[in-house]
Amino acid sequence: MTMFNNNQNSTSTTMEKLVIQERLRQAKLSFNIALTLTVISAIISVTGAGLLLSGKTSEGTATTAGGLASQIVSIGLLKMTKDTNERLDKIATEFQDED
Repeated sequence: MTMFNNNQNSTSTTMEKLVIQERLRQAKLSFNIALTLTVISAIISVTGAGLLLSGKTSEGTATTAGGLASQIVSIGLLKMTKDTNERLDKIATEFQDED
């Protein structure tokens, strides 16, 4: 019986380590995506400002483009990060319940 418990504890510990590694991987990926989307949003905003100053677009168009870019970045990334963390938290809770 002790050998079974040790094996179960070992498996549980291994799975917990895998969950932690996956959370770290996804955190790195989320950071890289956030950085990329932030740079794209900044480029859109600067381009809009440049077009506005050169008179090639209206204020409304430049403002709308910048606002949409930042909305896409914030809403999309936050939702993805929240969903991922919730799934991993659920898995971690299941492992703790097994102990």
